[in-house]
Amino acid sequence: MREPRRTAPAPAAARSAAGARRGAPAGRRPVPHDARMAAPDPRADQRRRGGRPTGPGDRAARAARASSARAQGGAAPSGRTRAPEARPARQTRQARPARQARPAERVRPPRPPRVRERTPLRVRRQMALLGLTAAALAVCAGKLVYVQALAGPELAATALAWRTVTEEIPAERGEILDRNGVVMATSVERWNIAVDQRQLARWKKDGDSVADAAELLGPILGVPPAELGPQLIGDAAFRYIAKGVAPEVYEQVMDLRILGVFGERVSQRLYPNGTTAGNVLGFVGTDGYGLAGLEQVWEDTLAGTPGSDTYERGEDGQRIPTGREEYVPAVPGRDVQLTIDRDYQYTVQQMLDAQVRATGAAWGAVEVVDVRTGEVLVLADSGAIDPNDPAHAEPSRAVSYTYEPGSTAKAITMAAILETGIATPTSPFTVPYQYTTPNGQTFKDSHEHPTLPLTLTGILAESSNTGTVMVGQQLPRQVRHDYLAKFGFGSRTGIGLPGETGGLLHDAEDWDGRSEFAVLFGQAVGATTVQNTQVFATLANHGVRVQPHVVAAVEDENGVMQPVELEEPRQVVSAETADTVLRMLESAVLDGTGGKAAVPGYRIAGKTGTAQAFEPGGVIKVVASFIGVAPADDPRLAVNVVLYDPKSSVYGGSVAAPLFRDVTAFGLQHLGIPPSGTTPELFPTTHS
Repeated sequence: MREPRRTAPAPAAARSAAGARRGAPAGRRPVPHDARMAAPDPRADQRRRGGRPTGPGDRAARAARASSARAQGGAAPSGRTRAPEARPARQTRQARPARQARPAERVRPPRPPRVRERTPLRVRRQMALLGLTAAALAVCAGKLVYVQALAGPELAATALAWRTVTEEIPAERGEILDRNGVVMATSVERWNIAVDQRQLARWKKDGDSVADAAELLGPILGVPPAELGPQLIGDAAFRYIAKGVAPEVYEQVMDLRILGVFGERVSQRLYPNGTTAGNVLGFVGTDGYGLAGLEQVWEDTLAGTPGSDTYERGEDGQRIPTGREEYVPAVPGRDVQLTIDRDYQYTVQQMLDAQVRATGAAWGAVEVVDVRTGEVLVLADSGAIDPNDPAHAEPSRAVSYTYEPGSTAKAITMAAILETGIATPTSPFTVPYQYTTPNGQTFKDSHEHPTLPLTLTGILAESSNTGTVMVGQQLPRQVRHDYLAKFGFGSRTGIGLPGETGGLLHDAEDWDGRSEFAVLFGQAVGATTVQNTQVFATLANHGVRVQPHVVAAVEDENGVMQPVELEEPRQVVSAETADTVLRMLESAVLDGTGGKAAVPGYRIAGKTGTAQAFEPGGVIKVVASFIGVAPADDPRLAVNVVLYDPKSSVYGGSVAAPLFRDVTAFGLQHLGIPPSGTTPELFPTTHS
């Protein structure tokens, strides 16, 4: 490509004229159009030189100067440039022939420097506040999402649990009835009054809430306001201010509508007959659970199943009407019917307490059993507790206290002798006051006497220890033990009362040289009152042992009384042997030591007993007793009277037999048992 031709610059005058024609200042070269487009901004150039940017005032000054220059030199300066001073023309080389000039390359103007202005304080504060607000909204939004979407069900369940309360509805406890349906123990509705001291303080905005509440509640609860007031002050959420009030008292309290005062429904146990059969019935504690006697044994049956009332409660304890509510009714307890006869029991207790006082005994016990069924009609302890206000929770001594049966156990020895054929009721024996066994053990009778010609019946009637040992030693040791066990010694009777003990009966091989003979007349063995009574009840029932029991029937789910289950009766000795021993025992009343036990019009068979009881520390006490059967010709009742450590006399025939007579006579008449229609055919007690 051919190089473009260069032209010589025009003379200065020509450039000036040309510039003047285009309105350019004199002495300046005309600027091509492209060059002017690429020329830098005079304001930017002036800023680079340290000047200030031009404003409207500067432009007005330049315009004035330009007008003055045109008046003097005829050339007007350009709109935005100051007229430069005249410069000498430059010397240039000879211009080449005219040639079209190359368009000047477009130059991009430099970018002006950035000037950062400081943000005002007010704006910064607004921006910070806006940021904090946005952050808070973000946190709230996140929390809302968490609560609603993630933790919502769990939080809802927790809140429901906080405001949901469950109140127990006590079940009505079953009644205890005597054999005739007479109520011995029952339950009544009662209320405990409690206070939430914190809520009570907010009851009245104006006035003294505590003082006003005490003035209103005091007369209803029977408590002086000055005494009641301190119980209402504090920050306790629950405190009793009255217990066991009647339903009508509770209603009066609730009618006051005192904030924070509320009631708790409870069941109170009542024993309308006081101490009658108190040792058998037992009692319940403040929480309603049986603690002694039959109340304890039959707790599950009598208690029933409590119900519940579940509902949502507001902040002040009020029930939320539209909230969740669930009501489960209580299932009442079932009734228990006893074999005890209330009237008979009451009378015997009065007789027993009187005899204990008369003899100076420490305590006494009486048991009356129906020999055919094993039903216990009377089980009396002297000084019986009042279940309404029990002083102690000791079990009945008739089942818990063990002592040597003494001479009453001779009936077992006689049954074993007859059953094994060693002797008959009329077998003759010469009985000394003192007798020494082959192993050198010496035994004596309770009263010194000359050698007596007694039959086996006479030995029993006179309660001779020496005669019993003389005949009974012919029984092998193990046979002696077996008969004691078969009549119930060494095992519980199953009478159905707490605290019963099985007595004390060592194995035959553990007997020492004296014990093997002493067991024949009721020593070296321990038994309870109910065990001793069972021996005579078995003999009176033709040798059949029936489980004694104090509970006759229990109500089922349909409200029908069902008899309790008992052990199968067991034949201990033959009916002939049992009837023979019973006939021999009649002689003990008519011709022997039990004469004071006789009941006019009735045949009585029985045996006196004087035994020992061993207490801790080696203390020995005397136990006087009499056990008998009436009527002997048609046995119905077995009666056992025990006096522990009597002071007036130690012999059962003197202190126990008279009480037996009174107890038996009343029972025969009370139960409508007819008198004996036959005269006894007694065995001879002596021989020639």
